Amino acid sequence: MKFLPLIWRSLLRHPVRTLLTIGTAFFAFLLYGVLMTFRMSFTMGVDIAGVDRLMTMHKTSIIQFLPVSYANDMRAIPGVNAVTHNTWFGGIYQDPKNFFAQVAVEPDGLLKAYEKDITVPPDQVRAWKADRQGALVGVDLAKRFGWKIGDRVPLMATIWQPLKGHEWDFNVDAIYDAKEGFDKTQFFFQYDYLEENRLRGKGQASWFILNIADPSKSAEIAAKVDSTFANSSAETKTATEKVFVQSFAKQIGDISMIITSLVTVVLFTLLLVVANVMAAAVRERTSEVGVLKTLGFGNGLVLVLVMTESIVLALIGGGLGLGLWKLVVSVTGDPTGGMLAIWVLSTRDVLLGIGLMLLLGILAGILPATTAMRLRITDALRRV
Repeated sequence: MKFLPLIWRSLLRHPVRTLLTIGTAFFAFLLYGVLMTFRMSFTMGVDIAGVDRLMTMHKTSIIQFLPVSYANDMRAIPGVNAVTHNTWFGGIYQDPKNFFAQVAVEPDGLLKAYEKDITVPPDQVRAWKADRQGALVGVDLAKRFGWKIGDRVPLMATIWQPLKGHEWDFNVDAIYDAKEGFDKTQFFFQYDYLEENRLRGKGQASWFILNIADPSKSAEIAAKVDSTFANSSAETKTATEKVFVQSFAKQIGDISMIITSLVTVVLFTLLLVVANVMAAAVRERTSEVGVLKTLGFGNGLVLVLVMTESIVLALIGGGLGLGLWKLVVSVTGDPTGGMLAIWVLSTRDVLLGIGLMLLLGILAGILPATTAMRLRITDALRRV
């Protein structure tokens, strides 16, 4: 701690240059935060997908349907704890631009499959189960449209035409919240309501969710599921939930790779800027380094002082930028009004950002610090 004033005075030697360097780091890590938030949104929380869940869909495409009766055969496979099915609805609320996911589900099956991820008040769960037209909606979706418990929500049919008319009516009976990174913009309703009132597609579902006892055996269980329905009229493709979500997200492109590439370019540019600043600072203070060594500062301590100066620059600028974006995300929320499924700067990305700041400071300062460490007193003082 006693050397901090010395480091601080070194930084203030050229205040304008220091402020510009900090500003560069500020905008670089502000951009990092923005990009990581968009990455989480477009990959829909791939990193938090359940390792103990498998997804089974039609071998050809997710838009092809599977018989609901497949669930009985799946439950008989060793290692499968529970099975439930989901059916994509695809209705329109007021305007086609108001897109959000609507899925027909088995209430008990859904709550069992995601019991570790979502939370719903018990009284709302009971109300949802008791109401054939009941809907369970995400808290972000409810905020987007101003829905509250008891509201009536009509959805215009697109895929599933009802027996009468062209609209399906639902009651908002429950609102769920979820852990960070989980989609809170979905609309779930009872499969029985869909089954009883649709004109076609009776006994069909879009995909199945399997809870398994041992995640290490996921590949083995997935192979057994697919072999069970091999050569049938509706063959299956089973994979972990993470693989399923990744493949769904990549339909619009490999967003994760694009964003990672952008972040790499930005941080590499910042590395060159900070490294250049530190190299110039050491050149300008050659005589001072000689004096420090004359006063008894060893090579190791000189190395640490210069490295610390570089790290402090990266941490101040980067910390302010990343911290500001974290505050913006927390206070303002999703600027798209709920159109993105997830809008959060995850704790993991924040910690990764701090790690990148430290790495940036080390890499930018290592060469100037080594140069200062190797500088001989006679050479340094000769330049006075």
